[in-house]
Amino acid sequence: MSATALITGITGQDGSYLAELLLEKGYAVVGMTRRSSTATYERIAHLAGRLELIQGDLLDQASLVAALRDVRPTEVYNLAAQSFVPTSWNQPVLTGEFTGLGVTRMLEAVRQVDPSVRFYQASSSEMFGKVREEPQTEATPFHPRSPYGVAKAYGHFLTVNYRESYDLFAVSGILFNHESPRRGLEFVSRKITDGAARIALGLSTTLAMGNLEARRDWGFAGDSVQAMWLMLQQAAPRDYVVATGETHSVRDLCRIAFERVGLDFNEHVVVDPALIRPAEVDHLRGDASRARAELGWMPTVDFRGLIEMMVDADVARIQRQIETGAFTGQPPASR
Repeated sequence: MSATALITGITGQDGSYLAELLLEKGYAVVGMTRRSSTATYERIAHLAGRLELIQGDLLDQASLVAALRDVRPTEVYNLAAQSFVPTSWNQPVLTGEFTGLGVTRMLEAVRQVDPSVRFYQASSSEMFGKVREEPQTEATPFHPRSPYGVAKAYGHFLTVNYRESYDLFAVSGILFNHESPRRGLEFVSRKITDGAARIALGLSTTLAMGNLEARRDWGFAGDSVQAMWLMLQQAAPRDYVVATGETHSVRDLCRIAFERVGLDFNEHVVVDPALIRPAEVDHLRGDASRARAELGWMPTVDFRGLIEMMVDADVARIQRQIETGAFTGQPPASR
C-alpha cells in the first residue's frame, strides 16, 4: 500500500514544494485548507488532479479529527501557521491560536485517531531570536523576539512533549529562512526581488525598506522540504536544524537583486524608519551538522543563485501580467 501524506498549509510556499516532492515519490497527497472566501491555490494549480483537497482548520479540533479519520494518513506535515512576523505584532492572539495552539490540536488529533502516524512540525529559526550562541544548533536556548517566534517555540516544545509522553513519532524541523519564487510578496526577500523587477521594467523608482543590516541564513525552499521528508524516514524521531550555515544581510540581498537587472541598489532603496520592527532579530546562522550527518541532507542552491532565480521569475511574471492586461500595479505589503 502506498504512503499517504496529509499536508496542512499546502497552498503556501513550502506546502506546494512538499506536495511536488511527495507526488514524485509516489505518495497519495491530501492537502488540508481552511474555508475562505478568498482562497488562493495558484501555487498548487499545476498539481490539479494529482492531489486531493479537504477542509479543516487548526482552530477547530473536531475538523482535524475528522480529517485524520477520513484520510488515514501515514504521515502528517503541519506547515499551516500565521507565518508573517510583522503581522504577529498586530494579531498576537490569533498568531498564538494558529501557530501555537494549532499544533496542540493537531497532535491531540493524531494521538486520538492513530498514534502510529508520523508527524512533522514546522519549527522556525525565529525561536532563537536574540541568539545565545553562534551558530545555532538543536541545543541552543530559545529567546524569541516576536509573538510569532514565541508561538513557534510553544509548538516546538509541545511536539517534544507529545513525543516523550505518548511515544509518538513526532519531529520538528528548525528551518532557517528559506525562499523561492513562490514566497509571499509580503516577505522581505520577495519584496526586494519584486521591487527590483518593477524598477527595472520602469514601473517604479524606489523601494522602501526597514533594517538593512539584519542578517539571515537564507536557503532554497525546495531544499528545505527534502529535509522534512527525510526526517520522517528515520528509524527514530529527532529534531533537526535545516540551514545553509552562511549569513547575508538584507543589504546583500538588495545588492544582488538589483545587480541581476543591471542596477545599483543604492540609487533606489530608501530606508523607512516606520518599517523597523519593535524588537528586531539581528543575526541568525544555523548549524545543520546533524542533518548533514544523519539525514544526508545538503543544500543545492547557493544564495546568489537563489536571489537571481527569484528576480528572474518576478521579471517574467510582471512582463506576462503586462502583456495579458492583468498587471494591477499594486506593490507588496511592507516588511
